Amino acid sequence: MQTPLEALGGEEALHRLVTRFYDRMESDPAVHSLHRLHFRGHGLSHTRQAQFEFLCGFLGGRAYYRERHGHMNLREIHDHVPIRADDAELWLDTFDAALSDCGMSGPVVDQLRATLRRVAHILVNEVPDWRLGSP
Repeated sequence: MQTPLEALGGEEALHRLVTRFYDRMESDPAVHSLHRLHFRGHGLSHTRQAQFEFLCGFLGGRAYYRERHGHMNLREIHDHVPIRADDAELWLDTFDAALSDCGMSGPVVDQLRATLRRVAHILVNEVPDWRLGSP
């Protein structure tokens, strides 16, 4: 039976998707409020790699993230980041656009979108927001 990662085209396709997602985040002014959430973390170059590693394992491929960090607990990974419902929706919209840009569609992508929607809203939290104007 094929894993979701294999159905998407394997690690190479996933890498293209993650790259496109973060390229959009860095270049689209409409996504600045989402991009700023990474300013106080490890930065986008770290996040690009971590996102690929996490999604690879999440989609049934090699669990690079778990190998490196010992877990794949999304709440723990994001517990320091102020995530509002609007942030979750913007993340989902940006990821959806990256999926479209990469020509990814079909039942596996529909299931991925549904799963990511549930997860994104689970991560909405009450962490005090960082000042919008400063990194």
